[in-house]
This record gives sequence, C-alpha cells and structure tokens, in this order.
Amino acid sequence: MRKLFLFLINLCSLSLIFTFTSCREKSASAQASKAEKITVLASVFPAYDWARNLAAGSDNVSVDLLLKDGVDLHSYQPSAKDIVKISTADIFIYVGGESDQWVGDALKNAGNENQIVINLMEVLKGFVKEEEVVEGMQAEDNEHEEGELHMSELADHLHDKSEFDEHVWLSLNNAIASSNEIARALMEKDESNAQIYMANLVSYVQALSSLKEAYANEFGGKTIIVCDRFPFRYLTDEFGIKYYAAFVGCSAETEASFETIAFLSKKCQELDAKAVFVTESADKKIARTVISSANREGLPVITLDSMQSVTLKQAKKGADYLNIMRSNLEALK
Repeated sequence: MRKLFLFLINLCSLSLIFTFTSCREKSASAQASKAEKITVLASVFPAYDWARNLAAGSDNVSVDLLLKDGVDLHSYQPSAKDIVKISTADIFIYVGGESDQWVGDALKNAGNENQIVINLMEVLKGFVKEEEVVEGMQAEDNEHEEGELHMSELADHLHDKSEFDEHVWLSLNNAIASSNEIARALMEKDESNAQIYMANLVSYVQALSSLKEAYANEFGGKTIIVCDRFPFRYLTDEFGIKYYAAFVGCSAETEASFETIAFLSKKCQELDAKAVFVTESADKKIARTVISSANREGLPVITLDSMQSVTLKQAKKGADYLNIMRSNLEALK
C-alpha cells in the first residue's frame, strides 16, 4: 500500500511538472508569436485607420498610432519613447510635410534596414497643394510687423517659402492612393496573407469611391464661410466648393483682426449664408463675432472635422475615417 501511495505521489508530481512545463512553453510560444507580429506605426489618425482597415482579419499585424493623445500635428515633438517606436516599426507611415522635419533624423538613427517607410506627401507627389491664400485671409502675426499682409504679399510670401498644405488625407482620391501604398507594404511584409490585404483593399477602395460619389452628387458651385483656420482645401478643391476663411490651414493664429471679422461678416451677408463653419478644435469665438457683426443672430455654427485631434481612445471606441468624412458631408449639406 505504501509503495502504491508513493507511486501515485510521484505520478502526480510528474503530471504537475509536465503541466507547468507545457504552460510555460505555450506562454513562450504566445510571446514569440506576439513578438513576430508585423508592426505598423502611423503618425496621424487617418493613416492609422487606413492601415487598421487594410490589416483587418490578419493576426500577423499590429497597428499603432503615434499622435495618440490628440496632439496637433503642427506642434508635436516626439519623445525618446516615440523615437524607439519609430525605429522598431516594420512599416512607418507619416505625412512628410514641414511639421515632420524631425522624422529624417529619427529614421537616420534607426538602423532598421528592413523598415518600409511611407511618406504620404511623397506618395502623392503631383497632387500635393501649396498653402492657398484667398481673399480676406489673415496672415500670421509673426510674419509682418503690423500682423497683417495684403493678400498679394501673403501669397508671394507663402510661395517663396513653398509651404505645402499637409492635410492630404482630406481628399478621398488621396485616401485611395495612400491605401494602395499601405496595402502594397503589408503584402510585401507578409506574403502569406497577401490575399487578405488585397481583399481588404478592394473593399475599402469601393467604400471610399462610393463616398466620393456621394460628395460629387451633392456639391458644385457652392461657397462656404469658415471662421477658423482652413485645413480643408483638398476636400473643397476635389468637389468644386469655393470658400472664405480666417486663416490658412497650418496657421497657429487664434485671434482674428478687425479687418478679417469685417470681411467674413460682409461675405456672410452677401452670400445670405445659411451657416458658418469651424474646425473641431475651435472655441467658436470668431464665428460668434462674425455672426453678430453680420446681424445674423441665430445662424448655426457647424463643425467640420479635420481629423487632426482624434485620439487612440476615440479610435478604439469606433471613430473611423469613413464615418468622419460622412459626417463632414452631412455638415456641408
């Protein structure tokens, strides 16, 4: 009986050792599998969401957002942790404009020879637009001793500096071209799942094209007044929408001059505007002043979303590029 008891104890011990070893092996295997995932890092939300949709259904890809806390692209400065993320990513997607000048040094020091880097403004070469100055637009305070430049002077100033509009994602055509490039990178990095990425690309491009058609059917010859900076040039140009705005798209200005307010108020009256627009981050102060100066109390102030401040938390709760662009369509209607 004693021998049988000892035998059972030894058997149980062996079983526990085997179970523990098996669990450790499974855990190590899971960690290895996780470590082997293809990492995609996007600097801005639209590129993150394109990559997320194109990688859907594949367990081999992990997609992350660099500006995850809603930091504005124009004022972002990478931390040491961000630089490490960039240097270790298998695929890194960034805008490539003036605000991204720091990226060159980060990539140079990365030493990641197999990394695929997607510079959106390089991908869209030929379709990238310079900052545009329209009648009534206000200059940056630090660009003129009086805080103002006449329209022709400001246009010459911007042209000389070759300041390009970085908000390339607000064109649906650009979204289609960028998605093609991201899908190509995924297929290059993970040939075994190329069919998944191709199928996702076809489906996503169809959705983008359908939305583009909805925009095209709605607009043409319309004019909008934006009491804010104007990052929507790619969108308005694509569908023939004319606009007046307080500042250029990459402006850091928040206070409008008397001349700017007066001009937008006059346009509000001339065009018999049914609403004025602001971006998602505006406090609406300029818009309210324009409405009051135009004697149009009660005129709606409608938000257009430029997607510059979407957080990773919002993305995980359902915010996505297509839905935001659909919301912008409804707002413009």
